[in-house]
Amino acid sequence: MDDLVQKAREVQGEFTVDEEFSAGAVGAALRTGAGNIYTGVCIEMACGIGFCAEHSAIAEMLKNRETHIEAVVAVSAQSIVPPCGRCRELMMQLNKANRFTEVAVAEGKVVRLYELLPHWWFEQI
Repeated sequence: MDDLVQKAREVQGEFTVDEEFSAGAVGAALRTGAGNIYTGVCIEMACGIGFCAEHSAIAEMLKNRETHIEAVVAVSAQSIVPPCGRCRELMMQLNKANRFTEVAVAEGKVVRLYELLPHWWFEQI
C-alpha cells in the first residue's frame, strides 16, 4: 500500500481552477488486478458537478479496459481519506471481485471493501 500512498501524494496538491473552484485537494491511486496503477485528483465545483479523486482514478482505469481494483488509497495534505459512499458503491458495482479490494481508511489501517458495505443492496435483489 505504501507505493499507492506515494503515487497519490505525487498528484495531490490543491490548485485554483477558477476564482471559487479548485482541484487536487485529494489525490488517489489504485492498483488493478493486472498490477497497473492509476491516479486521479478531486474536482471541487458548484452544484455537485465535480467528483472525487477515486472517481478520477477509476476513469483512467476504465479507459484502459480494466475493472478489477486490488487496492485503493486517497490522500489529502494532512492524512489518508477513506472513500465516500458514492466511491464505495462505484467500486463495488464495477466488478464483483472488488468486494475484496483493500481500502486504506487511515494511516496504517486497511480494510476490505465489503467491510465498508456490509449489507450491500444489490445482493438483496
